[in-house]
Amino acid sequence: MSDASPHIGTLNEGSLHAALKERYSEDGDLFEVALDGFVIDIRRQDLLIEIQTVSFASMGNKFDHLLEGHNMLLVHPVAVHTYLDRPGKRPRRSPKRGSIYSIFDELVSIPTLLDHPNLTLDVVLAAVTKRQVEDAKLRRGRGGFRTVDRSLREVFEVQRFTSSLDLLRLVPSDLPTPFTTAHLAAGANVGRDVAQKMAYCFRSIGLFEQVAHDRAGKHYRFAS
Repeated sequence: MSDASPHIGTLNEGSLHAALKERYSEDGDLFEVALDGFVIDIRRQDLLIEIQTVSFASMGNKFDHLLEGHNMLLVHPVAVHTYLDRPGKRPRRSPKRGSIYSIFDELVSIPTLLDHPNLTLDVVLAAVTKRQVEDAKLRRGRGGFRTVDRSLREVFEVQRFTSSLDLLRLVPSDLPTPFTTAHLAAGANVGRDVAQKMAYCFRSIGLFEQVAHDRAGKHYRFAS
């Protein structure tokens, strides 16, 4: 039993979430569908589409309950470029950048997510504007500004992952055997912290095997 609206609703959602929902919607879709105690962003016949602009950690329970009986598409934006829009100032681009490897920040919460045959992940690489207001309660180190909304500025690319094996295209092809997260970081041109998250995810889904651990760190090889 489900209740749904044929129109795109908001449910107090942010501008980024609403823009992505609009981008993915098609004629005949149902929006804000109540299903088994959860609310689904878009239902298209036998496909459930979830727009997740924040952490994946909160999604575990929903996936546990719905994936067995439904095909699901998870859409997650990564801000390759972020523009800061503050009162009285022209929007400026933040030096902080994201990349496709930012997806591992979320996958560490549910590393076996893409193992499920009913789940597909779309990573939307985009430019995003953060609308910020001054907040005296914030620590000086955070600049004294609080983000009140995020909006979609431009979409550069969408990368789709239909299984955990698709993630292997993000792994450098010239790694030594065995390799450490230092090799992984250098080959992918990412920080060591990102490489460690990659290694954790790949090990969790059985694509990496740990073969040693010494002063240089953990050593891995590709699983046979």
